[in-house]
Amino acid sequence: MASNPAAPDLLPAAPAYGTRSVADVLSSAAAVLGVPGYVNLLSLPAARRVCVVMVDGLGLSLLKKRGGHAPFLKGFLPKARTLSASFPTTTVASLASLGTGLPPGRHGLVGYDVLDPNQDKVVNMLGSWDPGVDPLQWQPYPTILETAAEHIPVATVSLPRFADSALTRAALRGGTFIPATGVHARVSAAVDALAGADRMLMYLYWNELDKAGHRYGAASPEWGNELEELDSALKRLVARVPAGTLVVLTADHGMVDVAASQRFDFSTQPELIDGVRHTAGEPRMVHLYLEPDAGNDALGRLKAAWQTAYGTRAWIFTREEAVRAGYFGSDVDAAVLPRIGDLMIAAREPIALFDTRRVAASALEVTGQHGSLTKAECEVPLLVLAQPETRKRTTVQGAK
Repeated sequence: MASNPAAPDLLPAAPAYGTRSVADVLSSAAAVLGVPGYVNLLSLPAARRVCVVMVDGLGLSLLKKRGGHAPFLKGFLPKARTLSASFPTTTVASLASLGTGLPPGRHGLVGYDVLDPNQDKVVNMLGSWDPGVDPLQWQPYPTILETAAEHIPVATVSLPRFADSALTRAALRGGTFIPATGVHARVSAAVDALAGADRMLMYLYWNELDKAGHRYGAASPEWGNELEELDSALKRLVARVPAGTLVVLTADHGMVDVAASQRFDFSTQPELIDGVRHTAGEPRMVHLYLEPDAGNDALGRLKAAWQTAYGTRAWIFTREEAVRAGYFGSDVDAAVLPRIGDLMIAAREPIALFDTRRVAASALEVTGQHGSLTKAECEVPLLVLAQPETRKRTTVQGAK
C-alpha cells in the first residue's frame, strides 16, 4: 500500500474504511435491497436478491498471479475493484467488519488472539473462544444480517460447524443458517434458497483456499487445485441463480508464503520480551502487552530493541501510533483499546514471528501467513459476477 505521508515512521496507509473496504460490502448489499440505515457506498447495481460470496484468503494479487487456474473469475479481473481488508489482515477482523459494517476499533475483534483485559489472559477470536468471553458482550453492535432480517429474508450458507460458532454469534448472527459441507452442496443450497425468495440477502462463505494456503502455501499446486474448484463452483452458481440476482465476490485477506528459514522464534531473544506480560496476534502482526506498571521508558526500550532486530524487515509501532494512523478506524471504543498491543510488529518482508513459549511447535510449520500491511495481504477483490440486467449474457459466455 502507498505510504502515509502524515505518519512520521512512513507507515503504510490505513484501510479505506467507509469508502472501499471489506466493511462496506455487506452494508452496501443491504442498502441495495432497501434495508433502512445503510448506504450503498460501493455503488452496487440494483437487484431483488444479493448473494455476497466471501472467499477466505483470496487476495487480489493471488487471483491475478494464479488466474490461469480460474478462467471464469479471470474474465472479471479487468473490471475488478480493489478493496482494503481490515487490520490486522486476518479472518476474524475482516469477517467481523463485513458482518457489522464497522472497523475493528468498534467491533473489537482486533486479532486472531488478543488480550482480554478483564481476565488478564490472551483469548482466541476464531475457533476456540474462551468460555469466559461472551461473544455478544465482546461485540455488542447489531450485525447487518440481523438488522436486514427485520425487513427481508436473510440467509447464510456455510459449513455446519459455523452455525452457532462464537464468531458467528459475535459478528455474523441473523437470518436463517443453511448448513452445507461440500462445494457442490453449498452452490445447490444457495441457488435453492435464492430461488425460493422474491427478495433476499445471502452470505456465502468459502474457506478451502485459506486452508490450502496455510498448509501448502499459496504458490502450491494444492492451492491452485482449490482455486480451480472455486472457479468451477462459482461458474455454476452464476449460471443457476434466478434472474434479478446480484452476485458479488470479495475476500477477507491475502496471503504471503514464508520459507521455513524465515520463521523466527522471538522469545529466544530476551531483549525482545523484556517487560512483556503477554504476546498475541498473528505471526505477521504481533501484539506485545507490557506489564501493568511498565512506563513509557520500558515501551521505548522495547521498541528500540525490535527496531534493532527487525526494523528493516517489519513496521514497528505503538498502540498510540496505530490508532493515530487509523489502522483500527477513525474511532476506537474505550473497551477495545486495551485489547490492542502496547507495541505491534507488522512484517513487511516474507517473515513470520513466533513466541514458542505460547504456541505449539506445529505453528512454525505453517507456510501461508497473513496479518500484516503489505499489498499482498491488504488488497482484496470486489468482483461483480452476476447482475440482473446482464446475468443471461454472462451465463452464456461462461458456458462456452
